This record gives sequence, C-alpha cells and structure tokens, in this order.
Amino acid sequence: MSAKPVVLRLGSIGYAREAWKALGEIANIVTVDESTTRDKFLKELKDPKSKLHNVQVITRTFESVEQTGRFDKELAQALPSSVVAVCHLGAGYDQIDTEPFKERHIQVTHTPRAVNNATADTHVFLLLGALRNYGAGIRPWLKGEWPAKGPKAGAAVGHDPEGHVVGILGLGGIGHTIANKLKPFGFKKIIYHNRKRLPAEQEYGCEYATYEEFLRTADIISINIPLNSHTKHLINEEAISKMKDGVVIVNTARGAIIDEQALIKALKLGKVRSFGADVFENEPQVPQELLDMPQVIGLPHMGTYTVETMKHMEEFLVQNAESVITTGKGAAVVPEMKGEVWVDQSKPLV
Repeated sequence: MSAKPVVLRLGSIGYAREAWKALGEIANIVTVDESTTRDKFLKELKDPKSKLHNVQVITRTFESVEQTGRFDKELAQALPSSVVAVCHLGAGYDQIDTEPFKERHIQVTHTPRAVNNATADTHVFLLLGALRNYGAGIRPWLKGEWPAKGPKAGAAVGHDPEGHVVGILGLGGIGHTIANKLKPFGFKKIIYHNRKRLPAEQEYGCEYATYEEFLRTADIISINIPLNSHTKHLINEEAISKMKDGVVIVNTARGAIIDEQALIKALKLGKVRSFGADVFENEPQVPQELLDMPQVIGLPHMGTYTVETMKHMEEFLVQNAESVITTGKGAAVVPEMKGEVWVDQSKPLV
C-alpha cells in the first residue's frame, strides 16, 4: 500500500476538528512550530531531510503569515516539487501572489461561498449605519456628551433608503448576497459594475452600468471586489471626483482597494458624506484622523467573525485539501487558475 499524501497545516484549528480528523484517515498531516520564522520555514522546505520536503498539499490561515510571511515568488520557488496545491482559509487571498504558483502548476484554492452571508450582513449593517449617520451619534453618546451636544448628540440628520441608488462594485457571490439583503429596504434601484456584464439570469434585477456611469449614478458605493494589482487604489482621488457630491462609500472587501489618504481628503471636503468599513488599507494600523471622524462608522475586520461562518470556512478549507487528494483538483480554485488545462488534468494523489 502506498504512503498517504502529506498535508502541511499552517495555522491553528478553531472549529473543524472533526473534519481534520477525517482528513487524517487519508493523509499524513504535519505542522510547524508556532515559533517558526520565514527564514526557518524556507530552509526546511529546501532541506531533503525535513518533514516538509515531501509535502504535497499546503493549507494555510490568514494568521499563519506570522510564521511564513507572504506566499510570494520567493516562497513559491522554495517549495519542493512534490507540492501540487496551496489551500487558503478565506475568500480573499491577497496574501498569495498567484502568478508564481501558476507558473509552477501549483493550484491555489480559497473558501468563497462560506463567507457570503456573514460578510453581507456586516455590509448591510455598515451601509445603513453610514446612510443614517449613526456613527456621528454613537461617538458622542458613548462619551457621555448627550444631551450636551444637542438633540441626537449633535449628529446630522441621516437618510432613508427611499429614492437612493446603490451601486455594487463586484456582483459576485458576496455582491449578489448583499443585493438580495438590500432589496426589502426599498432603495430606488441597485446598479452594478463588473469587468464584464453578467448574463441576464445572473443579474437578479440589478442593472449593469459602465464604470463611468456607475461612479456618476450611485448614491452609495458598495465595494465587493478582490484586492490585486489591478484593483489596488481603484477608488482614488480621480474616481472619487467622478462620484456624486455627498456619496456614501462602504467597504467590506479589502482596505487597499481605497486610497485612504484620498478618502480622508474627500471626507473632510464633504465630497464623501460618510464611510462604512470593516477593512482598512494597513490594518490593524488605521490613521487616527480617520478613526476620529464622526462621519465614519467602522469595525475591526469582524465581517466573518461568527462561530458558524468560521466553522464553515475551516471545513471548506479541509474540503479543498480532500478534493485535491481524491480528485486532483480543489473544490474552489481561485479565478486566476480556473479553466487552466493543467488544473483540469490534475490527477488524484490516492
């Protein structure tokens, strides 16, 4: 009988112990010490006597970057030839530079669908909070400044959804879920922009707009696109200048999609009336100026921070690894690698 495939687990298990136990029936699971550094990790990968030298599948969490650093070109080139897949815990995978892994025919997978509902719930909370100007009321209230600062603790009057256009930038899994959750609130309409227009049956009542039309038309900009070299600082000073005066911006995708300094300037000028965010450009460091603005309502990246969602994500991570082992192909290969012949022709490891 042949030896079991070797799976390297980077990061801790929170909720999917049963799933990992089941994976252990068909795979040999190895780990690294929490004190591991990037230099030590790279050295072990290259050492033919190391337990990592025959690894075939790598699973990783967002926090494991503390031990390994980014999964970049240097790390991709250091991986032993046995590695066929890197399975990431999360819908967003900006800690991984996919191109060097693609060049080596190493699949990268993620966990997209598992986060849709929790992220969309957070997005709707922030969107309504920004529209209603709740942040401006909450801040002084928590400081005990109500009624000293006047009615509603000095907050400006907010707006109802009625008559307002929501613009969803990225009508993918999360974008669709957000759109569906927003419909009962009575917005005037929901428009969207993707790089390519979706088939009518996948638009679910949302109206397609070119990027220029999108920026010009939306009262509320809802950001739901991945972060990559093409989308970093997509929302910059030029883009904001094309938006309506008093626009509301909401971001639960990745912070660096927005040029934070341009945003701060626009908030000061009133071009952007309010901002709701769960993600920030250099989190956990956030400019104090942004934190202090009453027109900002934010969270410390809590979008998927529920027991149920975290369990679904961890189980999906294991599912991706198991799928690579049993079928040759991950259950959710990242978009950059979908349709690649070498991915579709990958062979099972057992």
